[in-house]
Amino acid sequence: MDYESEYDNRARVPEFPEIVAGWISRSAHLRGDVAAADLGIPHGPSPRQFLDILWPDATRQAPVVLFFHGGYWQRQHPREVTFVAEGCLAHGVAVALAGYDLAPHVPVGNIVAQARGAAICLHHRIKRRIVVSGHSAGGHLAAALTATRWHDIDVRGADDMVTSGLGISGVYDLEPLVSTRLNEALRLSEAEARRLSPIHWEVPAGRTFSAFVGAEESAEFRRQSRDFAVAWGEQGAVADSVEVPGANHFTVLDQLADPASAMVTRLVELARASEDAASLAA
Repeated sequence: MDYESEYDNRARVPEFPEIVAGWISRSAHLRGDVAAADLGIPHGPSPRQFLDILWPDATRQAPVVLFFHGGYWQRQHPREVTFVAEGCLAHGVAVALAGYDLAPHVPVGNIVAQARGAAICLHHRIKRRIVVSGHSAGGHLAAALTATRWHDIDVRGADDMVTSGLGISGVYDLEPLVSTRLNEALRLSEAEARRLSPIHWEVPAGRTFSAFVGAEESAEFRRQSRDFAVAWGEQGAVADSVEVPGANHFTVLDQLADPASAMVTRLVELARASEDAASLAA
C-alpha cells in the first residue's frame, strides 16, 4: 500500500485551491447573513482556541452541533468552513465551529485536549448536551470526543455531555500516517499514533457514531470509515459507515450545506435525540 499517495488528498484533487476559495466565500456570506451569531468566544489561551456559534434564530435556544475543521491537524481555519452550518441551520439546529492550535507547534495529543476543552466550554455556556462532527482530522477529533468519559476531565458538567458524533472522511487510525510526509509536522511515533487512534479505544456504553466518506476518495479513507464502524460496533456502540456517491475528500463537505442531504438528516436526528435525552434526564 502506497500510504503517501493514499493520504495525499491535495494531489488526488487538483482543483483543491478553487474548492477552498469557494468555501471561504460561502463562509463569509453565511456569517454575515445568519440570524444570530456569537463569534470569537475563547475556550483557551491561544488566538486559535475560539468558538463561533451560529444560531438558527435570535432566541439562541436550539440543539447544537460542534464542528472541527480538517487539515491533518496542521492546516486550515474554522472560518474557512463556516458554510458547513447551512444545512443544520435550515432545520433549527445551531452549529458551533471550534478552532485549535496546529502541528508542529503543538502535538496531536494536545489538540485532542484542546478539542475536549472546546466542548466543555460550549457545554457550560449553552447548558445543553452536544453532538460533535468534523472533517478529516476533525473527524478524528469528533470520534475522540464521542469516546470521552467526561467526568474524568470535568466533574462539573454532565458525564454524557457528548454521546454521539458524525465524522466526515475521518482519520480514525493514525498509524498509516507515520511513514508519510505528513508526519514531518505531526512527529508521531508508532506507539503514539496507535495511542491516539480512536479505532483502538474503549468506547463507553451508549455511544453513537456515523462515519461518512466520499465514494471517490482513496481506498484508505474508505477503509478507515468501514473499519472504524466495525470496530466500535463490536464494542456495542451504534456505529455505521456511509459512502457519499460522487464525492471526493473535499466536495463531500458540500453535503453539510444541503438541508436535504443524508448527512444533514443524520446530524439533525442525532442533535434532536440528544435534546430528547436531556429532557428525559431533567
